[in-house]
Amino acid sequence: MGTSRTGMLDGMERTELGAALRTWRERLRPADAGLPAGVRRRTPGLRREEVAALAGVSVDYLTRLEQGRGPHPSDAVLTALARALRVNDAERDHLFHLAGGSPPRPGRIRSTVRPSVLRLMDRFTDLPAVLLDAKTDVLAWNPMGAALLGDLSAIPLARRNMARLGFTGDRRMGGDPAERERLDRALVSDLRRSAARYPDDPGLAALVRELRADSADFARLWDLRDLDERHSDHKTLRHPQLGPIELDCDTLLVHADDQVLLVYSAAPDTPAAQALDLLRVVGLQELRAHQLPSVAHVDGR
Repeated sequence: MGTSRTGMLDGMERTELGAALRTWRERLRPADAGLPAGVRRRTPGLRREEVAALAGVSVDYLTRLEQGRGPHPSDAVLTALARALRVNDAERDHLFHLAGGSPPRPGRIRSTVRPSVLRLMDRFTDLPAVLLDAKTDVLAWNPMGAALLGDLSAIPLARRNMARLGFTGDRRMGGDPAERERLDRALVSDLRRSAARYPDDPGLAALVRELRADSADFARLWDLRDLDERHSDHKTLRHPQLGPIELDCDTLLVHADDQVLLVYSAAPDTPAAQALDLLRVVGLQELRAHQLPSVAHVDGR
């Protein structure tokens, strides 16, 4: 004899799914997701609008899910929500089960961020930091990272990837063509090594196919099959108000998750260090046009 359960439909526990999404959203602080605190908040945690932007879904879609009346979310949406809500592995798997799906299988690129890594990023109060997975998806950033690289949450989730931004977007890094070529080669080298480690990861395979089709530069470098051993670098970033900033970029490896934390810094008493000091003071606020000349916004890895 068949039985039914409240909130159960097609293997999806809508009521519990909505409750979990609300609980995880309300426990997050804006800084946990690399967002400015802003004005006084009436509700705890992040707003629906903020989580929806981080996950790349509409506010109406997230509202319906939280209210237990939404559609059956795809695996891609569940992965995006888990990333936006900064859940751990057990919570991510629980999210998939509540939605009637199957958690990601072993051998796939890990995009869940450990709470301990987020705590580490919180400690970089005066240095920009950005966390990437093995296919260069942007997983997390601190407020200084957003101040330096721009509002990363405003980039659609499907495009929030350093390789995609670097080769097919309008956000570029590099002071001259030679530096741009060097950085591009390093980025392609990172992706080629990841492709060898994760031959069955569909997201990485799709990214490589897209970039080979859309970027002649990427296709050329991919076919060269060059590999490097770069773990740190010196890069020039162009900020819209501060202009070119020459920064050291150190790569901290999160070995267990095959993720990298990019940390930007500058030597003391240099123009770059003064620029970082100014970014720390103003945060995400726009600098007045008369303070420094405005140039194109450039970023990437």
